[in-house]
Amino acid sequence: MALGGFFSRLKDGLSRSTQRLSSGITAVFTKRHLDDAALEELEELLISADLGTAAANKVIGSFRRSRFGKEVTDIEVKGALAEEIGKILAPVAQPLTLDATLKPHVILVVGVNGTGKTTTIGKLAQAYREEGKAVTIAAGDTFRAAAIEQLQIWGERTGATVISGPINGDAAGVAYEALKTARSAGSDVLLIDTAGRLHNKAALMDELAKIVRVLRKIDHTAPHSVVLVLDATTGQNAVQQVAVFKDMVAVTGLVVTKLDGSARGGIVVALAEDFKLPIYAVGVGEQANDLRPFDPMDFARSLIGADPG
Repeated sequence: MALGGFFSRLKDGLSRSTQRLSSGITAVFTKRHLDDAALEELEELLISADLGTAAANKVIGSFRRSRFGKEVTDIEVKGALAEEIGKILAPVAQPLTLDATLKPHVILVVGVNGTGKTTTIGKLAQAYREEGKAVTIAAGDTFRAAAIEQLQIWGERTGATVISGPINGDAAGVAYEALKTARSAGSDVLLIDTAGRLHNKAALMDELAKIVRVLRKIDHTAPHSVVLVLDATTGQNAVQQVAVFKDMVAVTGLVVTKLDGSARGGIVVALAEDFKLPIYAVGVGEQANDLRPFDPMDFARSLIGADPG
């Protein structure tokens, strides 16, 4: 799919978020001076659109410095808002780059069940295979037979090697075997799926710690990337999930999925402002090429409903 096509998909996917913000901005700013009351209404609008208080405060602060007291139209406000949101997002728009000196580059994928972890691994596997890279996948969510089966299907589809174990088996053992296999085969990347049962945080923390421990018996620098997958439809819950997983494991970056089904696309801005973690990619659908590197200005304009710059 062409990047232009993906931008259209992103814009369509964010349309529910955009509608709420765009109509709210139009209602507030119809040839109106940007006074305290207008700024307060705009701040409430941004917070209600899941941008979070810190990001909303930053945007309003910039508006107050640069445009306070001026007469503005809704189109001008949307354009300026997109610029301000783009500035918040730009530092975190970092693709997940493999280190070619590592054989393999080990990527541990974490997140609660239902966020799209397993599908994200499959999509990453396909993208890496299309680049000509050798891929190994560890089916480390041993509690879900469906997750193991799903990865085996992705393996067949993409030509990636999938290492799995028995249902309810030892996830760390699967990860260990997968890394041994990937190293001996000279794989470029190892993608490791994990369970996501957050209701039992202590058990999950122990499991993730054990996986990291056994990986380091083979490669003391592994995992080289820890990707937290978040579901945009959960809104502010995604913020809590980042906080919890950062306590458990050294998260290096985020993938945000299901933007096509969410009226809460603003959560991406809150995540960027609150945590400053790289956002490696965003997902707007089920197909493999619906997961793409994160473009801050495309996202900001799509979210606000501003015309492309």
